[in-house]
Amino acid sequence: MRALSERLNHQVSAQAISKYEAGKMLPSSSVLVELARALDVSLDFLMSSQVEAIEGLEFRRHPVVPSVRDRARVEAILIDNLECYLAVEQILDLLPGTEWAEWRRHDSVANESEIDDRADLLREHWELGTDPIPSICELIEDKGIKVVECDLPEGINGLACNVVRSGKHIADAVVVSSQVNVERKRFTLAHELAHHMIRSVSNPEIQLEAAMNRFAGAFLMPRQHLIAEAGVHRNRMTYYEIVRLKHAYGVSAAALLVRLGQLGILRPAVVRRAFLTYARSWRTEEPSPIKDNSGFATFEKPRRFESLVFRALGEELISPFRAAELLEKPLEYVEWQIHGPME
Repeated sequence: MRALSERLNHQVSAQAISKYEAGKMLPSSSVLVELARALDVSLDFLMSSQVEAIEGLEFRRHPVVPSVRDRARVEAILIDNLECYLAVEQILDLLPGTEWAEWRRHDSVANESEIDDRADLLREHWELGTDPIPSICELIEDKGIKVVECDLPEGINGLACNVVRSGKHIADAVVVSSQVNVERKRFTLAHELAHHMIRSVSNPEIQLEAAMNRFAGAFLMPRQHLIAEAGVHRNRMTYYEIVRLKHAYGVSAAALLVRLGQLGILRPAVVRRAFLTYARSWRTEEPSPIKDNSGFATFEKPRRFESLVFRALGEELISPFRAAELLEKPLEYVEWQIHGPME
């Protein structure tokens, strides 16, 4: 340690290096660069083991129960993605970001009205107003939540978890399947956000997953805005209106119907009859789907990690080859993004 400190011209003390090795202190990006040069190793070598553990990763009940192998695969994919994410943040000297954590937690909710209130309070706290949210991905990434989109096994649309390092909770994460449509993706992201917001339900008549779905619907379709758009009480709604509203909020037609029933805009009997008749297939086949690369689908993609990788590349903290590895993109793509179109 003393020899390494000398090689660094005593920019870092032997005591500091000891703390780095013990995980009691993290080096800054400039120190990491100098350490890599002095030791003739890559930054990746020094940046490994960002994730000590994943907590709260629960494979909740789905139509298809994932196998033990699938569960292990999901956890490995998630850890690998978060390792890269946190490594790039550390290279750039950025904190993982848990500033929203102090406000967000609620031990439990007791009824459906309280669930709606939690969603409204979060919108108010984040100053979102009541308009539809253009991108749930961008919103929660801006708040410090890591969003990982990847190919998940069948039956798993999304998960929420906490990242632990050196025994401390350092980040919140949400993983969402890349195989679902944008309507499902937005609802899943809001659902997993709810798992970070609400720990449990104190009312035995309300299941936890149903409560998370209620929060997601309330967060994406606020009562005040939806009542203004659809009316206070309706005997029925035309297909034209349902399609217009589902495109306005970026949600599935089925989720919209459920929300209309929750708010009493449509009577419960009307909603039940809809799912037994014309809306019977809407839970599996989306009517008038939002097309790829249009509308909400244009914006509903995780972007922060890629932005950070190119920032690190621009500051010459990583190589183009490493950037291509991190982004899982061809080197030609990275070179094009560096230099732009070449004549």
